[in-house]
Amino acid sequence: MKIICIGRNYAEHAKELNNAIPSEPVFFMKPDTALLRDGEAFYYPDFTKDLHHEIEIVIKINKVGKHIDPQFAHKYYDEIGLGIDFTARDLQSIAKEKGLPWEKAKAFDGSAPLGKFVNKSTLGNLADINFELKINGQSRQVGTTKDILFSFDNIISYVSKFVTLKVGDLIYTGTPSGVGPVNIGDKLQGYINGDLFLEFEVK
Repeated sequence: MKIICIGRNYAEHAKELNNAIPSEPVFFMKPDTALLRDGEAFYYPDFTKDLHHEIEIVIKINKVGKHIDPQFAHKYYDEIGLGIDFTARDLQSIAKEKGLPWEKAKAFDGSAPLGKFVNKSTLGNLADINFELKINGQSRQVGTTKDILFSFDNIISYVSKFVTLKVGDLIYTGTPSGVGPVNIGDKLQGYINGDLFLEFEVK
């Protein structure tokens, strides 16, 4: 199982971090040890002092695919869920300044909390999914897939040019604007179209 993350897929998020808006999907990987199952506590790592939340719609691959044509990409996933791409922003900034990879900032243990999945048919128009992150009951990030730069199908097609997709692979499809820090004691809740999909605490 691979965790594939799409960066800068919402223009406003790219702007808030002073990043250029990409002309093609940007992706990076997390190992399976990054996965944090729904309800499990997340333990704040001691190597960062600036840990940021990034709420994201997640798609689960249901069959093996390589060089997938965009018009057939919808056949490669049935389920959609919600996850968080935790980022050690201080480590990421240092890596970016030095032109180094981001794995320390993005791929550490527990950095990919994952909630429940539902069949995509229950969500209606996939180009108009609303999602939200609340921390301690306060709304922190609100997004809609109407704003993504690259659709789910285009992401699947693009990634499959370089990496063979397998059953159970997860694609985190990017975060909207509003990213920010989390702290020990915070309770995070993620919603899709108003329904609770993800919940855990930071310890």
